[in-house]
Amino acid sequence: MSFVKKDYEFLKEIGVGPNNLGSYVNGSWKGSGPVVSSLNPANNQVIAQVTEASIRDYEEGMHACSGAAKIWMQVPAPKRGEIVRQIGEALRAKLHELGRLVSLEMGKILPEGIGEVQEIIDMCDFAVGLSRQLNGSVIPSERPNHMMLEMWNPLGIVGVITAFNFPCAVLGWNACIALVCGNCVVWKGAPTTPLITIATTKLIAGVLEKNNLPGAIFTSFCGGAEIGQAIAKDRRISLVSFTGSSKVGLQVQQTVNERFGKCLLELSGNNSIIVMDDADIHLAVRSVLFAAVGTAGQRCTTCRRLLLHESIYQKVLDQLLDVYKQVKIGDPLEKGTLLGPLHTPTARKNFEKGIRAIKSQGGKILTGGSVVESEGNFVQPTVVEISPDANVVKEELFGPVLYVMKFQTLKEAIEINNSVPQGLSSSIFTRRPEIIFKWIGPSGSDCGIVNVNIPTNGAEIGGAFGGEKATGGGREAGSDSWKQYMRRTINYGSELPLAQGINFG
Repeated sequence: MSFVKKDYEFLKEIGVGPNNLGSYVNGSWKGSGPVVSSLNPANNQVIAQVTEASIRDYEEGMHACSGAAKIWMQVPAPKRGEIVRQIGEALRAKLHELGRLVSLEMGKILPEGIGEVQEIIDMCDFAVGLSRQLNGSVIPSERPNHMMLEMWNPLGIVGVITAFNFPCAVLGWNACIALVCGNCVVWKGAPTTPLITIATTKLIAGVLEKNNLPGAIFTSFCGGAEIGQAIAKDRRISLVSFTGSSKVGLQVQQTVNERFGKCLLELSGNNSIIVMDDADIHLAVRSVLFAAVGTAGQRCTTCRRLLLHESIYQKVLDQLLDVYKQVKIGDPLEKGTLLGPLHTPTARKNFEKGIRAIKSQGGKILTGGSVVESEGNFVQPTVVEISPDANVVKEELFGPVLYVMKFQTLKEAIEINNSVPQGLSSSIFTRRPEIIFKWIGPSGSDCGIVNVNIPTNGAEIGGAFGGEKATGGGREAGSDSWKQYMRRTINYGSELPLAQGINFG
């Protein structure tokens, strides 16, 4: 069969056809669940169809994965790193095709789609180096003829549940490290981006097959909430990494905690940028535009609140409104487009609902505020003048809506920044060192990511990514986040002296 549009023929180069099976189980493709359509958010036309996973497919996959875990954890870590290196090379070879699919199916502009795939490639490079540095410690013991050895061992199986807005990058953050740490990976991609799940899995599966390794080292499912619930409940899965809303993340955490599993959460953000009176205004305005409009406001790190010092309030606002008028809205695959569509028609309806709530709570629309009449899910980039105390400001409206508010002192700005339930990313624009150190210190931002003179969105793989409060407290990618994917053991000497000088007969 052929694709509906000739523009979609490139998908065959990354293993995607008009009809696809959505479960990669024990080295083969299956699918006995419902058939769903993947839609292009720019026009809501069908790209391709996918037969989703059923619970039967899930159980078959988990049975095989449990056996593969015993094999994979015995492979030396540098050898595991070599496999991840090859995965990175496979992704490099299809960077533009896979990046184009991300833009086509998710809706982010093409440079962002390619950048997302590049992020997995960078994570592969990071993990390859890490595979030779999974070091423990030799710890001095207070007991004679005794040594303590901190040694890190694999957990076994890691479950990864990802969201539509970064349909493959977040998989990379988790899977690259989990694999070099000796774990098998079970991935449930977002229900609305199944083609990305399939294409990414096929590249990974090809590397495993080429190296004569069990396909069950990496298992993936396209499916809905029932597959996610199965992952959360499954005692065979030692760690569940979940990316999504705070509401669903809390449910996942409670389910995993009930079985004493480990949980890694990356949940909602409600991020602010503070612009002080001494800031580089041109730099700040450019940063705010990308942070608020990029990915159509569908990043967890999107800037949703802009706090302007009263002395520069109108100057910054005038420049910001001017650049907002220059934002090109359109097909994310077309050159020059800065704002693509929201991901689904439901997201567009939520945008309209959010605008009504803003107006009812005293918000003043300065620009935008409407949907774009078209076949796709397009909306206008929106700037709103509103009180920081409005209830709607405390919530995450997942779209290109920026709340602007005024402050007088740094103390007031920090209080506004910290006043929302979420705590992912934050940023301040200033030239004064004393403000910078206050901002990054214990009396400053309460977010997991604290920036200075750069926007809230965007993450480098070398630093652990994640937030506090209702953002979940998880950390992924760089730093020492690899320790989450392993467990510690203690070695001992040949005698049995007890610590603290205890004599037990």
